[in-house]
Amino acid sequence: MATSRAEQRRQTEQRILAAARRLFSERGYERTTIRAVAVEAAADPGLVMRYFESKEGLFSQVARINMDAEASIDGTPTEVADTLLASLHDKLVTEPGAALAILRSMLTHPEASREVHAYVSAQQRRIAAALPHDDSALRADLLGAIMLGTLIGRYLIGMEALQDAPPEEITALLTSCFRSLAAGEPEEVHDPAGDAHAPPQ
Repeated sequence: MATSRAEQRRQTEQRILAAARRLFSERGYERTTIRAVAVEAAADPGLVMRYFESKEGLFSQVARINMDAEASIDGTPTEVADTLLASLHDKLVTEPGAALAILRSMLTHPEASREVHAYVSAQQRRIAAALPHDDSALRADLLGAIMLGTLIGRYLIGMEALQDAPPEEITALLTSCFRSLAAGEPEEVHDPAGDAHAPPQ
């Protein structure tokens, strides 16, 4: 059966996006060119421009996170924590090319910063809505910061132990922390400095 024109276009677009994802992840935004993407995808540069209009348009497609494909954030606070741990585990098993493309480029390209902010904000709102605490937004941000920091340390900075650790070990060490943030009550902080200045009883 002959491949339809629409199917051919879809296959070409997916091939271009896969090539762009690899190059943006490896080189960042500034050093990735339309011509390089076209060569990587075995496509004509004019075709890349026709499908995505500009390098900014191509990057936006690569960087966009499909929220519908993310695991649903619901259930008890402990279940929310475990869902986030499972998501982190998946990203530690398979390097998240689109996310890394954003992170590598966000400091030098405004479009990347907008994509990061839009994705993180939407994700954090979903997490916060699933937590029953008055400070759920702060808890959600802390959970997100730990996840983001783990990925940056493993893939972009290349922290030696974090880079070499099995994903199962990383998520196991983070389990009690995630569950405490999602479900636990804040502990009263003991301030030794304050005690030192307290008047004698």
